[in-house]
Formats: sequence, structure tokens, C-alpha cells
Amino acid sequence: MKEELLNSFWNKSNNIISIVGAKWKYLKRVTTTTYVTLLLFLFLTITVSALSYVGWIDLFVQAKYSVHLKKKAESMVPSLVFIEPDKKVESQSMRPPILEYPLDCNAWNKTNTCPTTYPKSYKPLNPNNSTCPEYFRWIHEDLRHWKNTGITREMLEKSKKYAHFRLIILDGRIYIERYAKYSIETRHLFTMYGIVQLLRFYPGKLPNLEIMFDTDDRPVIPEREFRRPDSGPPPLFRYCSDWQSLDIVFPDWSFWGWGETNIRPWRSMLKNIKEGNKRSKWKDRIPFAYWRGNPLVSHVRKDLIKCNVTDKQNWDTLLYPQDWKNQSKIGYKESNIEDQCTHRYKIYVEGWAWSVSEKYIFACDSPTLYIESHFYDFFIRGMIPQQHYWPISDNDKCKSLKFAVQWGNNHTHKAEAIGKAGSEFIHEDMKMERVFDYIYHLLNEYAKLQRFDPIVPQDTTEICSESLACPLDGLWRKFMEEGLEKSPSYSDPCILPPPYDPQQLKTFVEQKVNATKQVRSWESEYWSSLNKNQ
Repeated sequence: MKEELLNSFWNKSNNIISIVGAKWKYLKRVTTTTYVTLLLFLFLTITVSALSYVGWIDLFVQAKYSVHLKKKAESMVPSLVFIEPDKKVESQSMRPPILEYPLDCNAWNKTNTCPTTYPKSYKPLNPNNSTCPEYFRWIHEDLRHWKNTGITREMLEKSKKYAHFRLIILDGRIYIERYAKYSIETRHLFTMYGIVQLLRFYPGKLPNLEIMFDTDDRPVIPEREFRRPDSGPPPLFRYCSDWQSLDIVFPDWSFWGWGETNIRPWRSMLKNIKEGNKRSKWKDRIPFAYWRGNPLVSHVRKDLIKCNVTDKQNWDTLLYPQDWKNQSKIGYKESNIEDQCTHRYKIYVEGWAWSVSEKYIFACDSPTLYIESHFYDFFIRGMIPQQHYWPISDNDKCKSLKFAVQWGNNHTHKAEAIGKAGSEFIHEDMKMERVFDYIYHLLNEYAKLQRFDPIVPQDTTEICSESLACPLDGLWRKFMEEGLEKSPSYSDPCILPPPYDPQQLKTFVEQKVNATKQVRSWESEYWSSLNKNQ
């Protein structure tokens, strides 16, 4: 993609904003009379829905008048799309009409300013009393280093030398200060877009905050340099970290699409993979371990390729090197993720750091053979060996993979259960609503630690869905449109579970370590037995 495509909206002179007295001007062109009419329309719609629910108003009558209400609403606010209740649904489960706020590129192209029609706040119809998944507790661990000192302006500014951009949320609006540092592909744009969608999904929920974000792969804040209580480590957000670093992990850009590899936004991908899973039962799948990817990005992957099947060796693996440039030329015909749920076992191996492929591999209903990784993203710490995946030794990959496949093919019920548990974790605990919940709680807890008032520097760009999506074309524009949150959520975020106490954390980590050690012991016994019989 041309460089001007990636940077087009950054150079819009009209985007340079003055922040004094920034106000939300929701429906500012609507007259007082029209505004009152709109409120009456909403009240009548909800009232009619409620009465039909208890059977006091016939649904035919409701449907008849909803057409009139629809025309009235659309005449008042043309940018809104009125969504009628699905008449096929039983009346007791019907929801009131939804107002959608589609991408408004016509307005953006005329003014180069962000629309002010989206709600500033919302009241959910279904308050959420459910507790977030267990892996959310790692939010507390990632922010623990600032628990006693808080996050000062000085600490934040120390992150600037690593960051690709500074992101500020102030009074429900988002501003960006972008630095000259090169960002890989369009990671920065889609990361920003994801945070914009969070504010559309939960408008008015997040407090004012200011963060620094690095879109490179590997962590850069070494824990060893900040062990003194007053050392003040710089808070820096990125997609992965390791056990020797203090970088704060954040969901990666591909949840909103990855145009360079033809990977659609997460909601669409989950739906596609679920359909792909239905094409074959697990026991009917090819009884080998499968991997497809670029082996040139790390020595770990180059080492993995040595385990491929040949006429001289068989490690029960089928490994396919991926050339992304060639795939782009042939329309990604061989790289559709939903078409890769065809083998009993899927291999995960890190790349230059963690790999985006992780979540897609887990979603396939097949046991993930997880080669020990030095890096973690935001969710993997909540998954347990032998329950959600099968651990593979990094030091002896070929033998470890061979044993995993042999064990699984001889313990099919247990192997299938591991694959199902890992897949359910992804499809349920990692569905898009939970991803938004994770980001919400992470940023909310971060904001509580701030010891300064966020400000917007002079040369800053306000961003919104239109400023990010409308200047683009091709897959990048398509995926942003597809990943757009058109309406606020029906419910509040899930409830953040409390931090681990030291003993709980110790027990949890020991459970994972012991499960891995047990597999290593089984592997050793297996190969010792084979050697004795030869």
C-alpha cells in the first residue's frame, strides 16, 4: 500500500485542533422542537414494546405504527439508521428498536472533522452482573509495578522514546500525537481504530487518560532496571511482553483486521472458523500435527521446519512454509484460516516475538501443540497445559511433537477434550465483547493510577472512525467498515475479578508448571521404552 495511503489523514491541516473548551455537540443542528419529538418517539417506541410484551397491544398494531415512527426518526436525523425488531423472534425476547450510527464519510470528506452525532453516554438495557474471565486478573499484575507510586507525568514521558504514538482520551474524545518512528504496516492505524471502537461500544464509560503505545514486537522495558521502590518504570503499552519486562500487554491490531494478510476483523473470523469446524468431526481429521507460516522470522521456526516429514523421517508433522508476497499475488487462496481446521493437531510457535496466529490456531477445535514461548500476550496466561493445550518442548521439538501426536491418537477422548476446551476459551472468553471488556478494564485501572491531569498537546490530531477509515481504500477500508461498532453495547462491561493474592498466584503458576513437567516425564518414558525395544 502506498505510503500516502497510510498517512493521508495525518496531513489534513484541518485536523490540527485547539482543545480549549472541548464540548460534545450531540445533534447540534436539531431544533428544540425536533429534539423533543425525538425523545417522544423513543419513549413511545419503548412503551409500545413493553405493552406488547405483556400482551396489551397487538404486535400487528406495533408493527404498523413502527413504520410511521421510523420515517419520522429518519426525517429528523438522516445519519441514523433505524433497525426494527426481528419479527421472527418471540415477543418476550424482543428488544426495542436500535439506532445505528454508520460510517459517515460524506460528512468527513466535506469538513475533515469528526461527526458529533454519536451518543456521549448510554444506559444499558441489560446491566451485566457476570464476572470477567479469570485471565482478566492479570491486568492487576501488569499494573502492579505502579500500585504504590502511581503513574506520574515524568514516568509517562520516559516512555516517549519507545512509542509510536501518544493517545489521549479527554471528555469522551480521542486525540493522537504520532511520532516519526516507523510503524510496521498499518498496525498503528488499526490499534487506534480499536480504541475508537471501544468508545463507541461503551460511550462515556472511560475516564480521561493518556498512554504511550509501541507497535513493535518485542518488549523494551527491562524489569531489572526498575527494582528500587522509587525507580519509576515508564508505562508502555504493546502487544506482548515477557517475564523479564514491564511492558503492559494490550490486544493486538488484528482484532479489527489485518489487511496485509487478508485477515478479517475478529467477529467475522470467529464466525468463519466456527463454520470451518463444522466441516469435519475431530476424529475424522488428518491424524497429524499441522503448521503453516513464515519460517524465516525466527530461529525457533527454522528449527521447527527440520521436523517436517520426508522420505527419511516421520515426526507426524505436516509443515507448510508460507510466502505472504506470493499469497497476495494469488488472492490468498491458500491462506484462509477457516480452511485450516482439517488436522487433528495444530502447532503454535512464536515468531520474532509472540505470533498473531495464536488465537486462530486455538479456535479450530483441535488440540494446540504449544511450543514453549518466551513471550505472552494478554490472554495466554489464563490457559492451562493439559486443559487448554498440550505443551511442546522448545529444546527437542521433533520428539516432543511426535509423542504428542502418538499420545493423542491413543487417547482420543482426552485429546479431543483438550482441543474443545481451548477452542471454547477462544470462542467464549475471547469473543469481541470480552476483548472490549479487557481493554476497558485495563485502561480504567491504568487511569486510576494516574497522578496527573491528561492534556492534549498543541499539534495533536483528533481521531474517530471517519478520520481513520474514510481516507483508506481496498481491504483496509473494507475491514474498518466491517469492524465498525455501529451502536452502543446492550450491557455494561463484565465485573473485573480481584487481584491474585500471593498464595493464589503461586498455586496457579505451580499448577501450570507441574502439568508441563508431567508431560515431559511421559515423553521421557515413551522414548526410553522405544529405545529399549530397538
